[in-house]
Amino acid sequence: MMKTLLAALEEGRLIELPENNKDQALQILGSLIEAVPGIKAGTQVVESVLARERAANTALGFGWACPHARTSAEGELLCAIGWSPAGIDYGAPDGRPVRLVVMYYIPDTQKNAYLKEISALARVIHKPEGLLPLDQAPDLNTVRIRLLDIISAAMETDGPEARARMIRLEAKQAAASGVVWPAQIIPFTLLARPGQAPIILALDRDIVAQLEAVAELPALLAKQGQADVAGYRVLARHTMAYQPDRVLYECLALKQPNGAASPAPAPTAGTGPSA
Repeated sequence: MMKTLLAALEEGRLIELPENNKDQALQILGSLIEAVPGIKAGTQVVESVLARERAANTALGFGWACPHARTSAEGELLCAIGWSPAGIDYGAPDGRPVRLVVMYYIPDTQKNAYLKEISALARVIHKPEGLLPLDQAPDLNTVRIRLLDIISAAMETDGPEARARMIRLEAKQAAASGVVWPAQIIPFTLLARPGQAPIILALDRDIVAQLEAVAELPALLAKQGQADVAGYRVLARHTMAYQPDRVLYECLALKQPNGAASPAPAPTAGTGPSA
């Protein structure tokens, strides 16, 4: 019960959303899932989520939403979690802004597991004593710790769950020592020109300095759609070719805890972001 949510917290897929726009927030979380090792290159999580959201609003009420993407491919049930401190105008039935977006990636073989998990999550959300006061959470570590409390309580109804309790204790200790657990996500634009250093357009001065020093970054993005450089995992979301020979990349940079990016999945020949 809620094991997928627990795995997302263990693996750093809880982030503070840099955008309060609904579609942009969904694109960021979808891109995060697409970057998970084991997800087949070219899997269109973002497109699937946006299409389903247009067909039916996935807000659950009380500041939560659970968008999802289904696939016929085999694999594991996955999720990514985004926290919005200001809240997102999501069109929720209760009119409240959404502060926690839990996005699921659902292979056909995992439909039953997803239904069990989303049912358990819905039960927690609708119990007043189980609700996280999302509008009062001061930071991402607080959100993570409360989510672990909720997961642990749900798991303990089925029996002892030492693993969840241990993770919860570690999270509390890390928060007390000032450690930031999850990845930070920074949107930026890259202009690539043959034979010249990339030009980075971003609000973060440090990321501009660090990524403009990586001359091979445009080639890596063109080849495989992502790259681990300068302590960031860089994901190319969209590309646009301009005459005579310039390419504009809309990107996300994921800064891992302690600045260490996790290994990128091996590229698949012939894959990469489409223009």
